[in-house]
Amino acid sequence: MRNNEKSKGVSLYLALIIMAIILGIVLGLNALFISQTKTIRAMGNSVVSFYTADAGIERVMMEVVNNGNPLALDGISNPPLGNSSTYSITVILPGLECDADTYCVKSVGTYRAIKRAIEISY
Repeated sequence: MRNNEKSKGVSLYLALIIMAIILGIVLGLNALFISQTKTIRAMGNSVVSFYTADAGIERVMMEVVNNGNPLALDGISNPPLGNSSTYSITVILPGLECDADTYCVKSVGTYRAIKRAIEISY
C-alpha cells in the first residue's frame, strides 16, 4: 500500500503543475487580447476625430464660398457634435508659417481625448 500512496501524491503534484502552466498561458493570452482591444478602440476613436477635423475644414470652405473670408472663424470651436466630438479652427495668415497666397487653415478634431488635425492652404 505504501507504493500506491506515493503514486497518488505524485499525480496530485503533477496535476497542480499542469494547472499552473495552463493558468500562466491563459493569463498571458488575456493580457495580449486586452492590449489589442485597447489599440483597436483607439483606432476607431482616431477615425472619428479625423472626420470631425474634416467637418471643421468643410465649415471653413462653406464660409469662404459664402463670404470669401475665413477669418471670422479663427479660433472658433463648435458645440459638441452628435457623438460629443468637437473641432477647433485656426486661420494662419500668409507669411506666418504659411506658404500659401491667401490663407492656411488648421482644423483639430477631438473625440474621447484623441486629436487629429487637417491643414489646408488656398
